[in-house]
Amino acid sequence: MKNQLVWEERFNIGVELIDKEHKNLFKIINKLFEFQDDDEKEQWACQEGIKFFKNHALKHFADEEEYMTSIGYSGVETHRRIHRDFQEKLLPTLERELEQSEYSAEAVEHFLGVCAGWLIGHTLIEDHAIVGNAKSQWTNMMTKEDNETMEQIICQLLHEMFRKDFRLVSESYGGEKFGKGLYYRLIYQNKQKKKWETCLVFEEKVLLNTVGKMLDVKTNTVNVLIVNAVRFTAREFVESIIKRIRPDEEYTLVSENLLTYEQFKKIYQKENPQCSLLFSSDVGYFAYCAIAPQLAESGIGTAIDPENAMKQIDTFLKKNKKENEKASQKKKILVVDDSAVVMELMKELLGETYELSFANSGLAAIRSLSLNRPDLILLDYEMPVCNGKQILEMIRAEKDLADSAVIFLTSRVDRESVQKVLSLKPAGYLSKGLKPEEIKSNIDEYFRRLG
Repeated sequence: MKNQLVWEERFNIGVELIDKEHKNLFKIINKLFEFQDDDEKEQWACQEGIKFFKNHALKHFADEEEYMTSIGYSGVETHRRIHRDFQEKLLPTLERELEQSEYSAEAVEHFLGVCAGWLIGHTLIEDHAIVGNAKSQWTNMMTKEDNETMEQIICQLLHEMFRKDFRLVSESYGGEKFGKGLYYRLIYQNKQKKKWETCLVFEEKVLLNTVGKMLDVKTNTVNVLIVNAVRFTAREFVESIIKRIRPDEEYTLVSENLLTYEQFKKIYQKENPQCSLLFSSDVGYFAYCAIAPQLAESGIGTAIDPENAMKQIDTFLKKNKKENEKASQKKKILVVDDSAVVMELMKELLGETYELSFANSGLAAIRSLSLNRPDLILLDYEMPVCNGKQILEMIRAEKDLADSAVIFLTSRVDRESVQKVLSLKPAGYLSKGLKPEEIKSNIDEYFRRLG
């Protein structure tokens, strides 16, 4: 007998319905492993066994999703997306590979290895997350739209490099092993110390049929020459992706590693990638995993090509209109202060409720006022070069800005300072010594009074 999945107590999540179905799926995969030893029955048995496994898995997905909904599990939509990804992309690709190879031993072993790896990883992490025994690894992922953009970029670059067509088979690749592979890790960093860590996984067949042929290497195994060629090709590949997604940021390579599968898996499980895509081609599999939280925070936009241009432009305009309408409903506040600490505090305190802009000098304040008239100015009295009184005098002297509402946010609320600016009609004073919630409460009350 070649392989067996051993059921362990740690696979149980404590929900009888789900645990029972997991055990059944393990049994089905083990039965398929047994069929590998019987050459006469292998193709027929595998065909029937795989149908049975697929039908059983899909029913289990439906039952599990129904249970998650019944208990109000917050991650149900993400979990459903992972199920759908396995059902609609990964399984059909594996089945196609089996049919094209006429159920060769290699294709059967690949199918079972991927399914077993997916089932174990999904059970130990995502299913345990349902009952709070683990944290889902898909909590800080890129949006579906950004995944589609990344897919287009990667497929285009792979074609340019290898002259091979690759297609996405999973947008939630869980680090499963697919045959013999080369695992290569690259870590880049920008001037703000933000890291962009990438793990590339090449199935050996991909390297032999692309880089190997380019180098005219006569071998059936990956050698030193191929590995070194892949290293530099991979750098160009990753740097091209970074430049397309973050054209205004300069990232520098700070580390590179060739990993064993075990090392790759540990990194994957520890870091939780923001993007984890698996691709297939007629020469094998390739995976791209990016650990870069900034991808989930700010997104990457949409790649436009001749086939999708009209659709993407229409989608962008609708989304942009919705965001503009949402922003227009917020009151606008200009914060004028030379302290980066104060600016950051105001951003955290007021950013959810108001549309904020910032200026760190009198000149910058006047420029900002001219470009985007705010509903309120929060002005520091103790500005260098040009203090708060002088800035307010400049504002009142400008005809179009003269009626701007200004509240001093300052540590100086003594009688002398107040009297100096009374003739300039500020809307009020707020002491920086107030608690943050009191500052926000006063600003909220100001706008409530205005109606």
